[in-house]
Amino acid sequence: MNPWLVARAGMAAHRAAYAVFLMLIAIAVAAGVAISAQEAAVRRGSARAADKFDLLVGAPGSQTDLVLAAIYLRPGTAPLLSPAETARALAEPRVKFAAPLGFGDSFKGSPVVGSTAAFVDYLSGGLQAGRVFVAEGEAVAGAAASAAMGETFHPSHGTPHDDGDDEDEGYEHGVSLTIVGRMKPTGTPWDNAIVIPIESVWRTHQLPTGHPESEARVGPPFDPERTPGVPAIVMAPRSVSDAYGLRGMYRTPASMAFFPAEALTPLYAIMGDVRDMMSWFALATQGLVVVAILAGVIAILNLHRRQFAVLRALGAPRLYIFACVFTQIAIVIVAGALAGLGLGAVASVALSGAFTARTGIALPAGIGLDEIALVASFVALGLVAAIAPALMAWRRSPVEGLSGR
Repeated sequence: MNPWLVARAGMAAHRAAYAVFLMLIAIAVAAGVAISAQEAAVRRGSARAADKFDLLVGAPGSQTDLVLAAIYLRPGTAPLLSPAETARALAEPRVKFAAPLGFGDSFKGSPVVGSTAAFVDYLSGGLQAGRVFVAEGEAVAGAAASAAMGETFHPSHGTPHDDGDDEDEGYEHGVSLTIVGRMKPTGTPWDNAIVIPIESVWRTHQLPTGHPESEARVGPPFDPERTPGVPAIVMAPRSVSDAYGLRGMYRTPASMAFFPAEALTPLYAIMGDVRDMMSWFALATQGLVVVAILAGVIAILNLHRRQFAVLRALGAPRLYIFACVFTQIAIVIVAGALAGLGLGAVASVALSGAFTARTGIALPAGIGLDEIALVASFVALGLVAAIAPALMAWRRSPVEGLSGR
C-alpha cells in the first residue's frame, strides 16, 4: 500500500490550509537565509573593497574613521596628518607609490577626491576610456560617476549626502575641471568618485601645491616645504616585510599606520554578533511556525480519524497510518523549506542590489553552504517534530476512531 496516495488525497481536500502552512514555513526560512547570506555578502564585499589599500597612514585617531574616509569615501571626523608627516610619508622610498587622498568637494552626487595618477591607474587596473590626468584642471571619473567624458565642471564644496544631494549646493569653486578618462569598474565606492590631482585640491583651498610656484607639473616628488597635510595616505609597499616595517615606522605620536583589516575585524565581530542575534530570532520564529503548523495539521487529521479507523479495520497496519500522517507533514516541511531557500536567495540579491546602490560596494550575493546547512537543520528538526502527530495517529485504535473519541 502506498501512503503517498492517502497523503495526497488528504492534502488535496485541505489544499488552502496546506498552502498557508507552506507559505508560513517559506517566509520563516527565507528570513533566516536572507540574514545569513546578507551578512556573508557584506563581509566579502567590504573586504574586497579594501583589497587595493595595502597600508593606510593618517593622523592619530580612529582607524575606523580613516577606513570609512579612504576606502568607503565617507569623510567624517578624520583629522589631517601634519604637513611634516605628510611630506615624510609621500617621500617614502620603500613603496611602489604613496598616494595622498584629499576630500571635501563633490559634483552631481559624486565625491571629488584628490590623489595621484599612479593611484588611479593602480586602483582601476588601467582605464576603460581616455587617459589619466597629467595636469591641474583634468580629472578621471569612476565607472559609475555621472560626469561624461570631455565634460567640464565646477566642483561644489562639501560631500554628497546619502540622497545624492550636495552639501552647500550653491557654493561652487571657481576652478574648472575636465573629464579626460574613465576608470574600469572596481566594485567599490570609488566607482562613483571623480579623481583629480591632489594639487588641484590644495590650490582650490588656497594651500601650497607641493611644488614651487614656477612648476606646473602634478604628482611626486613633492617639495617637503610646500606640502600641506592630508586626511589619508595610501601606501603600496614593495614586499610583505616592507609593509610591516612601514607600519611600525609610522606608528608614532604624530601618525598612525595600519592594515585595513585591523579596523575591519572589530566591525566584522559586531556584524557577527548582530547576525547571531537575528539568527536566533529567526530560529525562534521558525520554531513557533512549526508548532503552529503541527497544531493545524493535528486539527485537520482529527477530521479524518474515521477514514484512518476504516483503513485500520480493513487491515492496514499501524505503520501505514504512521507513514500517511508523517508523509503529509514531511511534504509541507520540505516543500516550504525549499521555497524559503529560493525566496531567501531572491531577498538576498534584492538587498545586495539596494546596498550597492546606496554605498557603491558590490556585494557577491548568493547562497552558500552555511545557508544550505541552515535549511537542512530546519528540515531535520521539522521532521523530528512531525513524529509526534504521526505517533498520535499510530496509537489511536480503530474503535476510538470510529467512536469519535
